[in-house]
Amino acid sequence: MAGETEQFSATQRDAGDGAPGATAAFPYDRMTVERFRAAFPRARWRDDLGAWFVPGATAERRLNAWSSREWSGVLAHADARGRDACTFEPITSPYLEVADDLVVRTPYSRDVVSELRLVPWARWDPASKAWRVPFRSFEEFRRRWPAIEDAARRAEPEERRKRAASRRASPEHAERLAEAAERRRNRYPVPGEAQPPLGRVLQTHLGCVVFEAISGEVVEPVVAARFYPAVEAGAGLLIWSTWRRPTHDELVRAWPAREAATQAEIARGWWQPALAILRAARRGAASLERARATRSSQNRDPAPGAETRR
Repeated sequence: MAGETEQFSATQRDAGDGAPGATAAFPYDRMTVERFRAAFPRARWRDDLGAWFVPGATAERRLNAWSSREWSGVLAHADARGRDACTFEPITSPYLEVADDLVVRTPYSRDVVSELRLVPWARWDPASKAWRVPFRSFEEFRRRWPAIEDAARRAEPEERRKRAASRRASPEHAERLAEAAERRRNRYPVPGEAQPPLGRVLQTHLGCVVFEAISGEVVEPVVAARFYPAVEAGAGLLIWSTWRRPTHDELVRAWPAREAATQAEIARGWWQPALAILRAARRGAASLERARATRSSQNRDPAPGAETRR
């Protein structure tokens, strides 16, 4: 397998107290550790370094010499032992094929990818569109296989459709759709006696916005309680305002609050944003505007060869 020698690394460094030595790092395998300890009896595992520490001014050179001489044999021995274990106690699954190594093919799942990345030497093979796991990693692979197989089953299209249908039938799904529809109306309740200034970047319970107009229309109490429970009317009534998201330039020019918002300001539903909030909003707005510019450029530019075809 390409890159096997890169799995062993040796770095000259001191032990923290001035004593010379070198650290050795390689994927954990019980037999490999035993052979390594036999070659370097003074080696000690260091939790603070996350590696084995071998004392001595020539430790790095000795480690690299051992790697060149023994590492391929260590891997071959570990592969043979893992293959024997797989033969003696095989894993039967539609997602697993046993060939020159262990070939894993599953529907895409973040959980599957996360688990396989924790298996030493596991790698994604674009040519076969599968994960390849050498037999030397069989013990760790077998330990993680139940979670991998369970995640693969849950990622099957039919299982995804069942879960989606179950979500659509739930009251929570209907509530999320209603909330999304309300957000698309770009309206926000504000106290009639504490109306926000128009054209300025302000923070609300929806994030940073710019209020464009105050309609004066009274907010229905049922709508306010359902979608805007954090906004309080105070002594008067809540009325509707219209809003939009600020541009990156507006966010850059916005002046941050010197002090944290008070409970009264949060209760009325709008307040001056803090610097940390503005910085996060600026990053989001810049990313969104770059994406829009890219899409606009792609739509304007003709496809290669379009002029020739015309």
